[in-house]
Amino acid sequence: MSNTIATRLSAIRHEMAKSNLDAFIIPRADEYLGEYVPAHNERMLWTSGFTGSAGMIIVLKDTAAIFVDGRYTVQVRQQVDGELFEYLSLHDTPQAQWLTEKLDAKSNVGFDARLHTLSWFNSTLATLHKAQIDLVAVKDNPIDLNWSDRPHASNAPIMAFSEKSAGRSSIEKRTTIGAAVKAEGADVAIIAALDSFCWLLNIRGKDVPRLPVVLGTALLYANGDMLLFTDLSKLPAGIEQHVGAGVSFKAEAALEAELAKLSGVKVLASPDTINAWLQITAKNAGAELIAGADPVALPKAQKNDAELSGMKACHIRDGVAVSRFLAWLDTEVLAERLYDEALLADKLESFRLEDPLYQEPSFDTISATGANAAMCHYNHNDGTPAQMEMNSIYLVDSGAQYLDGTTDVTRTIAIGDVTDEQRKMVTLVLKGHIAIDQAKFPQGTSGQQLDSFARQHLWQHGFDFDHGTGHGVGHYLSVHEGPQGIGKNRTPVALVAGMVLSNEPGYYRANEFGIRLENLVAVRPSVALANAEREMLEFEALTFIPMDARLIDKNYLTNTEVNWFNQYHQLVREKLSPHMQADELVWLNKVTAAI
Repeated sequence: MSNTIATRLSAIRHEMAKSNLDAFIIPRADEYLGEYVPAHNERMLWTSGFTGSAGMIIVLKDTAAIFVDGRYTVQVRQQVDGELFEYLSLHDTPQAQWLTEKLDAKSNVGFDARLHTLSWFNSTLATLHKAQIDLVAVKDNPIDLNWSDRPHASNAPIMAFSEKSAGRSSIEKRTTIGAAVKAEGADVAIIAALDSFCWLLNIRGKDVPRLPVVLGTALLYANGDMLLFTDLSKLPAGIEQHVGAGVSFKAEAALEAELAKLSGVKVLASPDTINAWLQITAKNAGAELIAGADPVALPKAQKNDAELSGMKACHIRDGVAVSRFLAWLDTEVLAERLYDEALLADKLESFRLEDPLYQEPSFDTISATGANAAMCHYNHNDGTPAQMEMNSIYLVDSGAQYLDGTTDVTRTIAIGDVTDEQRKMVTLVLKGHIAIDQAKFPQGTSGQQLDSFARQHLWQHGFDFDHGTGHGVGHYLSVHEGPQGIGKNRTPVALVAGMVLSNEPGYYRANEFGIRLENLVAVRPSVALANAEREMLEFEALTFIPMDARLIDKNYLTNTEVNWFNQYHQLVREKLSPHMQADELVWLNKVTAAI
């Protein structure tokens, strides 16, 4: 492989020399700047062999460096040739600063403006400018010019997502959001987030793994009219009727010409989430850029009744599938038949595959046994999947895309005997989970304010965890949806009724074990409080799957918490038992018995 990589690096350097570039920057992102990148846009992987989901490469004339975050320090050394690349930290070594130390004044740094945000461009430009280094946008990406066996983009047709499932027509959505664009003082908004324009048009697609969207870019006008630039060969019959009046479809190649027409037009665009090329091209054409958030994000996050009923329905079926897997796992462990992490992930999916509405996983399953679970973003596909061992803890974090909703759940399972210390830690995590689940909070409260509810019990014992407590989840869309979230560093967006979030505190002891307990919850008005002086909100659990009572130490729970645990399991039993039979039903009744 490293021969191939060396050849690819020299091809990139050859293109750099032609354009008089001293460095070229290659991010993990593609032009859509989403979390998931389709195979034909995996430029960082092509350049280095690195399969991680975040990072950056900088190629210089004679050397190259790969910048990755803490999740990938081990993996990058396994996958990337240290003779060809220096390994650096994505967060501790700011890339622009590093370039100023490596290059002389009057050097030229190349980049593809489609693959970076405008914010990144502005800050990098400023840093390099101080060192008298030029940042140069290339017209053709040197990787694209040399990637001879590049995979083809998906040609799966666009799917019309039923208005009944969506709960609102596209016209209604576009008119509402168009008015919001006008309120921001703009004539048109660039809608670049794939899930945003798919939600607006009530369409879905199969262009990106794990995310049921269509590749493209949209312009939404203040009157609700919309232009979608996408692969026209994928438009299904009757799409015009489906999306309603005011929508035109154009090829992606026509985007540049359309942006050139925006002279004197006020264009709303997010500098933090939309690629620099779109905004610079509009600005160069004489458009006035108005910086603002994606106007679709917040309305999309507030699920309506139809969307919520789809989410609830798919969570029951998903609960049955995951519970059947857990029943199978218990039987196998009892017979001392132990498997590797990959087989376990496949087995779990086999139960979901029985559901005709199941489409694909909503993210790569984290199937982690023993010490691997201590890496909270572990992926068994990045190395050799480990074999499960007796007297250990198994963590499985998985989710599904169904035609009526998106799921995400984590369960931590005892495999044989566990220690008192492990039970204590699982129980402290459970206490945090219950605190979030049972929280009542006034309107205007953000997930940032609720985050410490999940950590308080761990803190009292001197422990913590390094990820957010919860992320937003879409409706048969992205499993990681903004702007809502629960975390100390999350944006302080107020939680509002209809939002769906994960509730997933955890604890990780390096080289030993990892724990996470995750359900999805929906925000709803709180009606139970008799004399509330303010309008209060609360969470409603959507996930119904047993939690492993063998990992719970009752001594650490209050009576209220014990009651919560028992009532939750009573609900699990009521909702799942009609769909389970024979040995699986016997198992369900056993694991949901009161503690």
